[in-house]
Amino acid sequence: MPHLSVPRVAEILEACARVRVLVIGDLMLDQFIWGRVGRISPEAPVPIVEFERESFMPGGAANVARNLTALGGQAVLFGVIGADANGAQMRTLLQEQRVDCSGLVVVPGHHTTTKTRIVAQRQQITRLDRESCGEIDSATAGQLLERLDEAMAGARAVSIGDYGKGVVSTELLRAVKERCHGNNCWLSMDPKPVHHRDLTGLSVLTPNRKEAFELAGVADAARNANPLQDAALMQVVDLLMTRWHPRLLLITLGELGLLLCQPGAEPFHVPTVAREVFDVSGAGDTVIASFTLAIAAGATPMEAAVFSNHAAGVVVGKLGTATASPAELLATFEEAA
Repeated sequence: MPHLSVPRVAEILEACARVRVLVIGDLMLDQFIWGRVGRISPEAPVPIVEFERESFMPGGAANVARNLTALGGQAVLFGVIGADANGAQMRTLLQEQRVDCSGLVVVPGHHTTTKTRIVAQRQQITRLDRESCGEIDSATAGQLLERLDEAMAGARAVSIGDYGKGVVSTELLRAVKERCHGNNCWLSMDPKPVHHRDLTGLSVLTPNRKEAFELAGVADAARNANPLQDAALMQVVDLLMTRWHPRLLLITLGELGLLLCQPGAEPFHVPTVAREVFDVSGAGDTVIASFTLAIAAGATPMEAAVFSNHAAGVVVGKLGTATASPAELLATFEEAA
């Protein structure tokens, strides 16, 4: 594995401050209700959670945007929210985290996607989802693309976050690809296999293992602790590279780290650097954000993979949908030096 020195990481982080990334996709608000469990309900065999506090964090494509700004980059966010209290709260949270919200479109009657998680003693008890999942109409897609056009000048990269909530339609994906190709702009995408989109013409695809197997139409097999010796995984890599021809394929492998694949080169495995894993919520958002930002800041693909692996190692050590700061990221490289 190539060594990424602390001075080189600092250099990439310094360059990140000059990078503007456009993020488009499904937006979510993550609500966490924190409490303690001391007894079981006499009404049903379920735990009684004694409320202590609650917190709200932007999720989905909004979490990608806040991960970009947390690392010092500039992010402009494009997506749909409802004319409701949760939509207003998401906008406020994003603005507090320096995310440019000029690309948000408010759609009357649309429910801002909200995921409510009840957590007790660091253990998630249950999750309640409130959302509108139908595809956005052509008028709303047109508004998003108009705002995207206004922001394209000077943007180094675009990141698409498809979470199956209706923003990333076939037509919108095609239009975004055309704009990126016309502006020589890097294009990252975290795909949703169930949609069967045309994934050709992308700079990088960032599925997790489960999504990669679903995209390839292959049943997952027993895992090998060494991804490079995992025959089923290597078959999936070949299928995806042949079918979609991405410039890069970055597969997240949970506790096994990341696998970076490039045409004409051997796959490159980056083992995880996470010491403790408290919550994997949003870790994939951190990977696509940090990888895209590093590439746009001038890092090589291998450098960007190592950079994003360290960023993911930071966020899984936190509870809730989290981000990594430059100081936290640098600290992980200093510890590894």
